[in-house]
Amino acid sequence: MNTSSQSSPSSTTNLLDTAAANGSFKTFGKAIEQAGMKDTLNGAGPYTLFVPTDAAFDKLPSGKLDSLMKPENKAELASLLNYHVVNGRKSVADIGKWESARTVNGQAAPVKVHGDKLSIDGAEITLADIASSNGVIHGIDKVNIPSTR
Repeated sequence: MNTSSQSSPSSTTNLLDTAAANGSFKTFGKAIEQAGMKDTLNGAGPYTLFVPTDAAFDKLPSGKLDSLMKPENKAELASLLNYHVVNGRKSVADIGKWESARTVNGQAAPVKVHGDKLSIDGAEITLADIASSNGVIHGIDKVNIPSTR
């Protein structure tokens, strides 16, 4: 896999603090807070997060992020964010063996390997294996939208 791997110098920090320290995941952090998921992701876990970069959130259709961040859309935002979370601590080597990832939101996200690149539901993993105390983060280049039920 040609994804850049980063070991956090301090894997004693939790997922959200690790994501915040990265600097590319500010929008994700705000969305987690808005969705009321902060306590869960600060908890014991472990979780694997597929975190869209700020640039990935910028690719959403105009107004989509603003709409999701409204208090009345908290459940939709939480569902979307949970589609980026998998239970357990999974490296890209683990994920590359899967056909799909069972996300916390209940839907399976298809996993594909294209040569030396790995994607989940079409989002390429651009930053891999960022360690934290309660899981691992993989940066992705698009926001995955779960299908509506």
